[in-house]
Amino acid sequence: MARVFKYRGYTIEELKKMSLEEFAKLLPSRERRSLLRGLTEQQKILLKKLRSGKEFVKTHVRDMIILPEMVGKKIGVHNGKEFVPVEIKPEMIGHRLGEFALTRKRVKHSSPGVGATRSSKFVPLK
Repeated sequence: MARVFKYRGYTIEELKKMSLEEFAKLLPSRERRSLLRGLTEQQKILLKKLRSGKEFVKTHVRDMIILPEMVGKKIGVHNGKEFVPVEIKPEMIGHRLGEFALTRKRVKHSSPGVGATRSSKFVPLK
């Protein structure tokens, strides 16, 4: 038996039927207050593009709160260098797009370089 995803006791279909104000009441305070203040122009443009039915939408709007109508869409979120493809899943509702496109790479250290001192060149054999 597959588990049905619910956000604060509501299914995805019920959330999609809600108005933006009704949905905002279910969110944590920071996201709720952001939505109740109103969407910015860039956020409105992003929603318009998503509603038009495009398969893949690129955006710089990292502070956009993920709404129920976005579930199932693919969005390219800019991380400062490139557009990271993000597929919106039901569990992401209420989070922001920027949380899923990391801006910093993980540091991968290799062996010491040419200018390294004798002591720092020591690499344990283990």
